[in-house]
Amino acid sequence: MDLDLALVRAFVTTAETLHFGRAAQRLNTSQQAHSKRIARLESLLAVRLFEREGGTRLTEAGERFEPAAREAIAAGERAVAAVLGADQAVRIDVWGHLYTPMRTVAQAVEALGAVRWVPGPARDWPSAAESLLRGDTDLGFGRVHPLPAGHGTGLAQRLVRLEPVDAVVSASHPLAGARQLRPAELRDATLWCPGELSRLDFLRRFADAFGVTRRQDGPNLGLDHLAQHLRTHAECFTLLPADAPLPDHTGLRSIPLVAPTPLYAWSLTWRESHHHPLLDTLLRSFTEAGRARRWLEYTPGQDWLPDTDHTALATARRGAG
Repeated sequence: MDLDLALVRAFVTTAETLHFGRAAQRLNTSQQAHSKRIARLESLLAVRLFEREGGTRLTEAGERFEPAAREAIAAGERAVAAVLGADQAVRIDVWGHLYTPMRTVAQAVEALGAVRWVPGPARDWPSAAESLLRGDTDLGFGRVHPLPAGHGTGLAQRLVRLEPVDAVVSASHPLAGARQLRPAELRDATLWCPGELSRLDFLRRFADAFGVTRRQDGPNLGLDHLAQHLRTHAECFTLLPADAPLPDHTGLRSIPLVAPTPLYAWSLTWRESHHHPLLDTLLRSFTEAGRARRWLEYTPGQDWLPDTDHTALATARRGAG
């Protein structure tokens, strides 16, 4: 059996705090999502790791598992350091996890050599912005959108990639047979949002722009849960980057969107008052990768980009020279 280190880390953190709520807070996730990770691990191991009545405490099986679990986490960290190099470290928060942001980071920094990446726990742009301003992390990577007044002041960004998104539907969706779709053809379908729609800026702006009035949101429990929801709700669709891997395509269709093609904007962010020693090198790496892979291509009328992203795109193009 292959253990998911994210589940093991959830166990170790809970074993340290003996409190599900505090463990979830330390991992910057919801208590519901954290509890599901522990339950999933217990299901995989076919044992109970924690007693939950009268306070949280380790079971005998949990006590036996704890030392090996800590070793597994440490070994995972050593493996990452061995591959990426441990000479220089960059603390980076990413968000938009269902869109697998580290795909883009990996492509941009593959030639940098000995840099150790230390991922942070950000769930969304507001939490990443707070982490950057506190100095808890060096860089952020994801889609940047306007924050409430007074929030995010003191942060800088560089838009580094525009990525086309597809409509993902079940094989039984009425539009599943289409080779491509116009966004307007989705107006009578139901947009499934993995999370509170008020926190999913891109999906909300897409729905507003193309008249998609039927919207449902629910917990973000990962790609497997997203895929299962689409398979069992034939009226729903969602948007995913064209290159983003789905865990299991069985029963799903990924359909290109055209006329216009919606583009998802990825940005690198940092605190203006603190430039990491590698920041200029990283920006050059993203610029070179963008030129080679044509990451900043945008054609008005042919492509669609939320209004709030246009200024960032203009700045990015000037920076790319």
